[in-house]
Amino acid sequence: MVALSGSHTIGQARCVTFRGRIYNSALNIDPAFNSSLSAICPQTAPNGDGNLRPLDLQTPNRFDNNYFRNLVSSRGLLISDQVLFNGDSTDSIVTEYVNNPSAFDKDFASAMIKMGEIDVLTGDAGIIRSLCSRAS
Repeated sequence: MVALSGSHTIGQARCVTFRGRIYNSALNIDPAFNSSLSAICPQTAPNGDGNLRPLDLQTPNRFDNNYFRNLVSSRGLLISDQVLFNGDSTDSIVTEYVNNPSAFDKDFASAMIKMGEIDVLTGDAGIIRSLCSRAS
């Protein structure tokens, strides 16, 4: 999962998806990064809900390992990103990807292949979601 999360080296997220991270002082976040996010994402919804920020602030249009460098600097945009480097068991994997970009490339490719081999559930074995955030 850590390698697959590295796909966040490309793309953007809407304010509504990271508001909880920037207005929760208990979370591990760089103060300057937090301030820059607060400037474009007001605390009160729905103000600014659609405002965008890159998931990787260093190289948002290039697939590389800078996403992991952001995590080490407490600059993960989403809560689910920063939790990968927050004093727990995945810290060593993030550090490995920072120090060894080819390890990230290799692990990401392998994880994508494995994910592609997951069987699709059909008929009564699967669930069709009309709203992706919950099963109905």
